[in-house]
Amino acid sequence: MRGGCPAWGRVLTMGFIFLLAPSTIAAAEKQETLAARGGGRTVAEVYGDLATGPLRGAYLEDLPPKVLLRSEGIEITLQDLEREISRAQPELQGQLRKYGLFLLEQMLIPKLLVEEARVTLGKDKRHLSWREERELVRELFRRLGEKVSVSEQEVQSFYQSNREALGGASLEEVRSALEEYLRQDKEQQAIAHYVRNLGRDRRIVVNGKWVEKQSHLCRDNPVDRARSSGIPTLVDFGASGCVPCDMMTPILESLRQKYQGKLNVLFVHVGQEQILGARYGVQGIPHQILFDREGKEVFRHTGFLAQSEIEKKLSEIGVD
Repeated sequence: MRGGCPAWGRVLTMGFIFLLAPSTIAAAEKQETLAARGGGRTVAEVYGDLATGPLRGAYLEDLPPKVLLRSEGIEITLQDLEREISRAQPELQGQLRKYGLFLLEQMLIPKLLVEEARVTLGKDKRHLSWREERELVRELFRRLGEKVSVSEQEVQSFYQSNREALGGASLEEVRSALEEYLRQDKEQQAIAHYVRNLGRDRRIVVNGKWVEKQSHLCRDNPVDRARSSGIPTLVDFGASGCVPCDMMTPILESLRQKYQGKLNVLFVHVGQEQILGARYGVQGIPHQILFDREGKEVFRHTGFLAQSEIEKKLSEIGVD
């Protein structure tokens, strides 16, 4: 966790994990790109938003049992996946096996980023050490971050929306902290958007039989089960000891009672479900995601969210 738990939310860092919030416009972009490529069925076409980054456009094909992915000189095997899992903290290894498709995507992303960075920064194709590759990607991200700016209006709007969670502090007292928080958030969004669209101009093939097995494992969790229940779902990702997270607790309970049978209200502790949180693109807590009756995401928000604001969103999707 970075920066403790500031009143407006806590920014999460997951080590090697690139957090990819599913884009509400990704479906249209995806279909246009896939149609241009031609070929077989893709992960997105068969499994929806099971993958949210470059694997959403990967083709499902028959590969040797121990080969999980191939793409223009890149190959990732089952042995590579197990090696990556073994490097993780013991408490995360079970989660990573359960969300193997997510991990495979995370392993592919750095490889694609290095190639993108070579092109963008004009580097030759000579062999690079892992340190050189890391610095190359950092420079690519730095350039993406240079395009980000935070306006005074954005600072004031964020302050007004989170005054209660800020404990009554004046705008001047928290201005610099809010500007930095918003800047980091925008940088993360810019990077996530860039990463989400990696691989659109190349053919990626994944092991169809392995992905089918993984699809059942990946969806065996409270969030995905609720999304397939036929009624809208509100998920709050948070943790204990985080002030704005604790402020959400009575609101969630009130919503459960008020909309019983009409709305699933879930709380996911990101300390216990780190990979599930990462899979859903959670970068700061508390983080709320609202899904409609069909399980499609219609709204997401980071930070404290008043019950009145939540109910406005519920009304928009017909929950009264």
